[in-house]
Amino acid sequence: MPTAPTRSSARDLPVILGPALAFTVTVVDPLVLSLNLSEVSHALHVPPNLVGLLTGAATLVVAAAVLAAGNLADAFGLKRLLMSGLAVVCVANLLSMLAPGYGFLLAMRFLDGLGLTCLLGVSLALLKVSVTPEKRPAALGVFMAIEMLLCGVTPAFAGWLVQAAGWRSMFLIAPLLCVLSLWLTARYVPRPPAQERRRLDVAAVVLVGLALLSLVVGMAAAQNGVTRPQTWVPLLISLTAAVAFVLHERRAPEPAVDLALFRVPAFSVALAAALALNFLGTGFSFSLGQFGAAVLSLPPQAIGLLFLPGTGLVAGSVILAGHLMGRYTPRPVMVTGLLVLTASALVMAGTAGPTMALWLLLLATWLCNLGVTITSTSVSETVLAHAPQGRSGTVASMQSASCMTGAALGPTVYVLLLNFFFHREWLADAATRGLSVPRATQAVDAVRSQLAVSPPGTAVYDPNLLRQAAGLDLGLDFSNGLRLTMLIVSLLPLLLAVAAHFLMPGPSSVRRSAG
Repeated sequence: MPTAPTRSSARDLPVILGPALAFTVTVVDPLVLSLNLSEVSHALHVPPNLVGLLTGAATLVVAAAVLAAGNLADAFGLKRLLMSGLAVVCVANLLSMLAPGYGFLLAMRFLDGLGLTCLLGVSLALLKVSVTPEKRPAALGVFMAIEMLLCGVTPAFAGWLVQAAGWRSMFLIAPLLCVLSLWLTARYVPRPPAQERRRLDVAAVVLVGLALLSLVVGMAAAQNGVTRPQTWVPLLISLTAAVAFVLHERRAPEPAVDLALFRVPAFSVALAAALALNFLGTGFSFSLGQFGAAVLSLPPQAIGLLFLPGTGLVAGSVILAGHLMGRYTPRPVMVTGLLVLTASALVMAGTAGPTMALWLLLLATWLCNLGVTITSTSVSETVLAHAPQGRSGTVASMQSASCMTGAALGPTVYVLLLNFFFHREWLADAATRGLSVPRATQAVDAVRSQLAVSPPGTAVYDPNLLRQAAGLDLGLDFSNGLRLTMLIVSLLPLLLAVAAHFLMPGPSSVRRSAG
């Protein structure tokens, strides 16, 4: 008979809070810079061609080194590497406050990326070995709730801080979180038992890093055209490196990744869900920015505030999800989270338009946040449950690699779908109004020539220009294109929910195996 689920006690809270704050830094650190990039670019006279690199530098380092960090954590200690990463992020941000120019700040962003790499995945792995398996589902719920609350509040706080004290002050936020996480981790998180050090599979970590790095670069370039060498060459390198990695791991005496894990249906579904939730989350954020600015004429501050309402409710729901995973299994929680993501996309597919009510936009945003967070909680529990002893860091880094892949794919695929359907809609609009294709094309090109480019490689339509295209209602055309895009992408979480229901073990199978 399975044991009764054990709730996370108050004594476990400091143990959870230390790694949770470290994990939150990986989200908050790049987010704060992105939201305040205009002030930084203006103050340091950043060249336009380096703006995207400045915001994406840390992400590129994480993509290149995520598996290496997981392997090193298993070899040299999860707690030791996490605390080292916190120290590096703290120092990099404090030095960024003193940046005399954009070159120095760019170097600090690369250094910051090394620290973030040590935090991403390792924080989850440290949580796994710090709490008992019975308490882990509930602990993950609290872990994700802390991250959700801080990510909901921090952007607004950062905006207020920058307005009051200048852009340099925003680099104090990550160090404050790092210092608190360092103290909690050092004082309350037990040091995992020493493991036999394995030889680092250098070839494997290099191939994975090359595959992820090339994927991020290629997908960013794809937004400007999929046939350009800047797009297909990195993507070809990424595919080649991925194939070479699999072939190498099959022959390696001590592989960095146990490929046998991918033959476990629950593990494979969880990694697919990790990719999907980041794909959908980043794609939704991109579409929300485009639609809010272009069609609804919302300022960036108002679009950012759409993520704030309901944050507490999402956090409470995630804590409940953690307890439900402990009582049952991750399967119903994952299915529910994926269905909520489907509902978010369908709300946008059914209601997006120039006169869309703000409460509907809030509802779609809240459902997306809720679905992403709930799904992420169940994914983490499933992945960590399959981590062999002494390999928690490596297995958790595989989840991080899936998340990086989804985050790279999301904005690019959304913009490709959106451009395709938008093109189809304004052509139909022109035909209905009796406008010739050359005249309509000239009008749309006039709008596109005034695109305001934002990091990295995304484009935001000027809402005033949308109303100046000769005779065309581009606001409605853009909305219809977005609705079709959302309808298409809603199939992904729905199909994954079906796969999770049939391929992941349910409570009855767990009871049978326990018996």
